[in-house]
Amino acid sequence: MQDLIKKTEAYVREMLKNEGTGHDWYHIDRVRKNALLIQKQEGIGDVFVIEMAALLHDIPDEKLNITEEAGWRKLDTYIDTLELSSTKVQHIKDCIESVSFKGGRETNLRTIEAEIVQDADRLDAIGAIGIARTFAFGGKKAQPLFDPEISVRTEMTTEEYRNGKSSSIHHFYEKLLKLKDLMNTASARQIATKRHEYMEEFLNQFYKEWNGQV
Repeated sequence: MQDLIKKTEAYVREMLKNEGTGHDWYHIDRVRKNALLIQKQEGIGDVFVIEMAALLHDIPDEKLNITEEAGWRKLDTYIDTLELSSTKVQHIKDCIESVSFKGGRETNLRTIEAEIVQDADRLDAIGAIGIARTFAFGGKKAQPLFDPEISVRTEMTTEEYRNGKSSSIHHFYEKLLKLKDLMNTASARQIATKRHEYMEEFLNQFYKEWNGQV
């Protein structure tokens, strides 16, 4: 199976080589490392499925494709070259489908592998890396750093989450600060707690500087 991992690494590197929104190869590699760490600490789950799903989880993402359907066709075309069993393919795809936040909608996670990959992806959205990725993505979308006249959105459709009016700072309240309590595994919750605290410290400092406080 290691040859399929190496092949998939090369494929994902090529697909994301010009990506500038924080969903690049290094994001993928961090998610893979997070997922394998969680699996090791939890002592459960199919390591191959977890690693493959982590590597491929952004290939069908609608943010990186013309449409979500086009993204899934791209993923299917690649997976067909691996000659895996239909059961293994479906397991990997189920994990990938469950990863996205999409405005906080609930997802039906049917396996521990899906829970681990979702946790791993969400861990990379918080803490110091999460802060950096938030401003990279906001810049790519031409969003303001912060606009105090914009209200924080609570209930959102996927379309509203993707395309509604917001700012990078608002994104903390609309997604990032929610993730700690949405982790599936004990290992991820432990890691998330420290990263969550770091984001709160950042926001406190941001508001002091925004308001011209010493």
